[in-house]
Amino acid sequence: MSKFLEKVNRSLLRIPLNEKIMFTKHMSMMVKSGMSEIESIRLVRRQVESRGFGLVLDDVISGLENGQFLSATLKPYEHVFGKLFISIISLGEVSGTLSENLSFLSEELKESQRLHSKVKSAMIYPIIILVATVGVVGSLVLFVLPRILPIFSTLGAELPLPTRILIGSANFLQEYFVLLILGGILAFIIWLVLLRINVIRYGFHRVLLVLPFAGSISKKYNMANFTRTLGILLKSGVKIVEAVTTSSDITENLVYKRALLEAAENVKRGEAIYDYLEKKPKIFPPTISRMVEVGEKTGNLDENLNYLSEFYKEEVSDNVANLSSVLEPALLLFMGGLVGFVAISIIMPIYQITQAF
Repeated sequence: MSKFLEKVNRSLLRIPLNEKIMFTKHMSMMVKSGMSEIESIRLVRRQVESRGFGLVLDDVISGLENGQFLSATLKPYEHVFGKLFISIISLGEVSGTLSENLSFLSEELKESQRLHSKVKSAMIYPIIILVATVGVVGSLVLFVLPRILPIFSTLGAELPLPTRILIGSANFLQEYFVLLILGGILAFIIWLVLLRINVIRYGFHRVLLVLPFAGSISKKYNMANFTRTLGILLKSGVKIVEAVTTSSDITENLVYKRALLEAAENVKRGEAIYDYLEKKPKIFPPTISRMVEVGEKTGNLDENLNYLSEFYKEEVSDNVANLSSVLEPALLLFMGGLVGFVAISIIMPIYQITQAF
C-alpha cells in the first residue's frame, strides 16, 4: 500500500517553474565552479522553499549517493520536469557539458515563463470584465429585482416587453439557480472526462486549430514550442529521429503530436523533414518547411529553428495582445448592453405610472 501511495503522490506532484529555473541556474554555476553534483544539489536543497521540490531533491540526493546519474534520479519525475529537461541533462552528463546544458535549460525555462506570462497577462483584463458583468447582472436579477417586481405586478396594466422578458428571466434564475450551477459544474466535469478520451481530445484539438483568432494563436504557439524544442535537441547533439520523436512527446496538441510521429517515421526511411512538412500546409506554414529545407541543406538547421522559434514567439505575443484589444471593447459593450437593458426594463413601467398620473 505504501508503494501505491508513493506512486500517487509522485503523479500529483507539481513544482513551480521558478523553482526549476533556480535549480538549473544554481546547479550550472556550482558545477562550473568545480563542485560535485551531489554537493551542488545539497546546497540547492537548503534554498528550496517548495516542500514538494524538497522531497524530490531528497530522492535525487539518495540516488546520487547510490551511484546513479543525475538524469536517472530525475527519470521517475519525468511528468514534473518533462522529457526535454531530462534529455538535455543526460546529454550533458555523457558529453561532459553538464554546466553548459543546465545554463541553457535555465534560459529556455525563462523564455517559456515569459511566453506563458504574456498570454496570461493579456487575458486577465477581459476575464475581469466578464466576471464583473456576470456579477453586476446577477446581483441585479437575484437581489434588487425581487424587491421591485412585486410593485409592477400590482399595477394591473400590461407591462412593456423588455420588462416582461426581465421578469421571466429573473423568475427562471431564482427558481432554477441551484440547478443551473450544479448543471454547469457537472457539464464541466463531464467535459474534462471526455477530454481524456484520445479520439474526442484529438477532435477538439483539430477544431481548435480552425477557430477564428484562437486557431491562429494555437498554431503559432505550437510552432514556437516545436521549433524551440527541436532546435535545442539538435544543438545538444541528439540525432534527428530521436529529436523529432522527443518533440512529439512533449507536444500537448494531439494533431501536432501525431504529425511529428509520422515525420519521425519518414525520417527513419531516409526522407528529409521538410518533405513531410510540405505535405501538411494546414498545420505547418510554408515558412516552416522553407526554413527547415534551407537549414537541412546548409547544415544550419538548429540555427534556423531557433530563429523560427523567436519569430513565432513574437507572433503569439502580438496576436494575443491584438485579441485582447478586440475583446476588451466588445466585453465593455456587452456589459453596458446588459446593464442598460435591465435599467430600461425597470424605468419603462415607472415612466408609464408617472404618465398615468
